[in-house]
Amino acid sequence: MPRGPRNTDDMSRRLALATSALTIAAVLATSACAASPGYEPVPAPPAPKDVVGQGTVIQTGDDPAQLCLGAIMESYPPQCSGVELEGWDWNTTDGQETASGVTWGTYAVWGSWDGATLSVSGSIQLALYDPIRYEDPLLDPDNAGTSGESELASVQERVMLDAPVEILSSRIENGYVFVEVVHDGGAVQDWADETYGEGVVAVRSALRDVS
Repeated sequence: MPRGPRNTDDMSRRLALATSALTIAAVLATSACAASPGYEPVPAPPAPKDVVGQGTVIQTGDDPAQLCLGAIMESYPPQCSGVELEGWDWNTTDGQETASGVTWGTYAVWGSWDGATLSVSGSIQLALYDPIRYEDPLLDPDNAGTSGESELASVQERVMLDAPVEILSSRIENGYVFVEVVHDGGAVQDWADETYGEGVVAVRSALRDVS
């Protein structure tokens, strides 16, 4: 038997509940955005010599290619953003993929860094790259930091909000808070020492000087 029209009052109640749910969701979303870190990332200072970075190079359509040094969304194609590459040419590389107008691949890229753009002078597929091994002296157990875990956890949380440049990643290890930035010529480390005390935060650069 065909079903008759629903009761008008019942439909009105359902519509009101749905509208309320959408309103609450919108308020929560707005609140979450307002509570997010509010700093504006500033360009990292220029490097006095050529640097090298390792990561995913990605280009969408005719947009400039970028070297992603931070987090990458594991989608297909992947999604990420990074430092702009000047002079990148896919015709001189191997190992890239293209899907949905996006081309990407993993590479070591070197060139000059002006604080905002990496001018490419060379690259190699990451699978073929054999970097000089770097032993961080602050990871030596004999050189452990003296700060407690609770203090380090508090500093890690604060530095993500307060840093004058974009923080790519952070971790607590061997008694220090290690933070990675695009490139630091010393100014960010000086800021960290003045803000949290020496021997607490160790600033490391994703774009490292070419040896």
